[in-house]
Amino acid sequence: MIKQAVILAAGQSSRFWPLNQKHKSLIEIMGKSLILHTIRALNKLGIKDIVVVQGQEKRIEEALKQYNLKIKFAVQKEPKSTGDAVWQARELLKKDKFLVLGPHKIDLSDYLSTVLKKAKGSNNKVILTGVKTETPWEYGIIKFKNNKATEIVENPKDGQEPSKIKATETYVLPYEFFDVYKKLPKKEDGLIDAINFLIKKNGAEVVILKKDTASLKYPWHLFNLLKIVFGQKGFKKHISSSAKIGKNVVLKGAVYIGNNSIIGENAVINGPCFIGDNCQVGVGSLIRGPVIFEREVVTGAFFEIKNSIVQKGTHFHSGYVGDSIIGKNCRFGAGFISANRRIDRGNIKTVVKKKKIDTKLTYLGIIVGDNSRFGIHCGTMPGILIGSNCNIGPGSVVFENIADNSNFITRFEKTINKHQ
Repeated sequence: MIKQAVILAAGQSSRFWPLNQKHKSLIEIMGKSLILHTIRALNKLGIKDIVVVQGQEKRIEEALKQYNLKIKFAVQKEPKSTGDAVWQARELLKKDKFLVLGPHKIDLSDYLSTVLKKAKGSNNKVILTGVKTETPWEYGIIKFKNNKATEIVENPKDGQEPSKIKATETYVLPYEFFDVYKKLPKKEDGLIDAINFLIKKNGAEVVILKKDTASLKYPWHLFNLLKIVFGQKGFKKHISSSAKIGKNVVLKGAVYIGNNSIIGENAVINGPCFIGDNCQVGVGSLIRGPVIFEREVVTGAFFEIKNSIVQKGTHFHSGYVGDSIIGKNCRFGAGFISANRRIDRGNIKTVVKKKKIDTKLTYLGIIVGDNSRFGIHCGTMPGILIGSNCNIGPGSVVFENIADNSNFITRFEKTINKHQ
């Protein structure tokens, strides 16, 4: 039986900008950080011996200490490879099999019990989880021979992939992993090299999943987590006894309203929606789920929002936000509009680390870091990323990404119709 796990929560989350002021595992969903969701899911499945590998700043440890969790922490001093992150946990583990996973696997209850059963009678075999993908060149792909896994091939060329089953970055490894890793050349793919060595020596078992697991490479992948949390059985309609619901409010579907939250009269909330503690929804506002408001989110009158995640303390006046992710303590002046579709209805592309990325989404509004402010009558084009601590001047329309700590304003010259 697997009783210990290593959660990898180091690294700089650079591809997760502009939501990377802290580690991406500390993003809150329904009042809990992603890593806390993951830890509690492990506990429910009987895994309570947990090592969290964090960065040198120890932000994960600081964020989790309020919960009195019985977990251990290892530090990866430099953001090297994933294999190096696992290596940091070696002295905190018992010399037995262990689970390795990311800190955002909030859907563990959907598949981990099957993995643990597979591991129970597999001795020193590696246990992999895999799922079908239509873009195998982007992932580590499992190679099979006679229906047995023989290795993981990283980012195979298009048309040369050994299968269409990608490894989903949840592994059961024998403690022997550390002996193998120590002897191999240290490089970016060191984790996969060590796993492939162990597969060739002891063999592997693969659990093929029916649907993909939670993944967070880019910030818009949070929309997948939105679907997961609202699809879980534990989410149900709830209205706190301390909440205040105005006259003629319409609540449809599964809507959670937290402690001391106020819903203004004539507001319409179509679930699934999570409204956290101490929120205020303005008179006549329309919320079209799935939507998550973390605590202390405020909207003005006649504000509309759909398919979005808003972190704690953010305030909106009036306007429209669609298919967007907003960080903590942001402020939006009256008349803000986020465009969330291209005119030609094509895929929305954005720039990450100076590289244009196809998000594969036809609906995507804005993604904003923490503590940014927008003046009145601002607008943004689809797929715009705006950093933390930015000031966007009144009347500005944003067509390109804006870096952290920027002041931005646009001015339009008056156009004169010469035919008048």
